[in-house]
Order: sequence, then C-alpha cells, then structure tokens
Amino acid sequence: MRADFSPFFMGCLLALAVLTLLCLIRAILGPRLADRIMAVNMIGTMTIAMIALLSVLLGESSILDVALIYSVISFVAVIVLTKIYIGIYRERKHRLGGDGKEEGR
Repeated sequence: MRADFSPFFMGCLLALAVLTLLCLIRAILGPRLADRIMAVNMIGTMTIAMIALLSVLLGESSILDVALIYSVISFVAVIVLTKIYIGIYRERKHRLGGDGKEEGR
C-alpha cells in the first residue's frame, strides 16, 4: 500500500469508530427492541468494515479471515436475537388476545 493513503484509512477507521459508539448509544437507549437489534447489526457490520480497513492498512490479508469469521458470528447473533424478539412478540400478542385488549376484561 502506498503511504499517501494511510491518513485516509486512519480517518475512515476513526469515523467508523465514532459511528460504532453512536450505534452503541442507540442500542442502550432503545426505545424498542427492534431498534436495539438493528443497532447490534450495525455495530457488527461496522466492526467488519474496520477489520477490513485494518487489513488493507497493515497489508496483511490473513486478517480478512478474521473479518469473515466475525461476519458469520454477527449474522448468527442477529438471527438469534430476531428469533427471541419474534417469540416475545407472539407471547405478548397471545396474552393480549387478537385485538390487542386484555383477555377477561
């Protein structure tokens, strides 16, 4: 890699780090579970991009294997969180009844 692209890659890494922190704040604040799941997915995606940029910056192609493994782990985590969210939604819908009102009232 040419040395004149190094500041550009460092700036991209810094921007991705700031955006990851903003997504972490969104994941903590919510307000809904769907917002949190989306924030976790975005954090995973930006982490993969940071690993790929770091691989280019260091000139090490073996680091891309780490990015691939992390992408699979991130994908599985989002699928599991979505399954949990769907289960909570179905349980709440069943408890409240089909029309959204409490049963027995």
